[in-house]
Amino acid sequence: MNEALLNLVAANTAFVGSHFVMSHPLRASMVKAFGEMGFQVVYSLVSLATLAWIYFAFKAAPPADLPGSGEIGWAIATLLTLPAMVLLAGSVVGNPAMPTPQAAEQAREEPKGVFKVTRHPMMWGFALWALSHIVIHYSLRTTITALAIGILALVGAKLQDRKKEVLMGEAWAQWESKTSYWPRFGALFGAGALPWAAGLIFFVFFSWLHMPIGDVPAGIWRWF
Repeated sequence: MNEALLNLVAANTAFVGSHFVMSHPLRASMVKAFGEMGFQVVYSLVSLATLAWIYFAFKAAPPADLPGSGEIGWAIATLLTLPAMVLLAGSVVGNPAMPTPQAAEQAREEPKGVFKVTRHPMMWGFALWALSHIVIHYSLRTTITALAIGILALVGAKLQDRKKEVLMGEAWAQWESKTSYWPRFGALFGAGALPWAAGLIFFVFFSWLHMPIGDVPAGIWRWF
């Protein structure tokens, strides 16, 4: 592995590792030291710094050093990306995992929309997005970064359950009893019009964005 790829591995390790460490073992001590608002500021600054490191390391790594999986790979990636965007779009409203004053009340309600699929729709959205990029098999830089995001999403979701069990107690226990960590993809068709409409917009826009940013047609733009 060349120096550029090793730098990218280090950047992704720092991004994922800092998220895990600050969100879990160091969270209480950091909140005590900086206060809740100060903790959020430090967390955001570290996240932005490591994300910037990933960006520059990614740009410096070889862009196409794997053989690729051909049109079949692109078709599979496209099919994976659509539910990923629906889950992601539907996760921003009514999510008890978000640190809001309404979180406990939302956790006691019956799951609606994408929460019928999984209690971690945002995390699974990122995981499916990561898998779609691994399937394409186009470059090591993409595979390394996608794998890191997938690990962050799925391991992070499990760790989030443990954290919320402590922070929210009975309310999160109720939410866990009514929802699933593992996606029930059949329930996605009953998630409602709003997540699907927003997800389709995300799907079209972000797949189009591959062209001006990476000069690579992706999603439906690859064939139309």
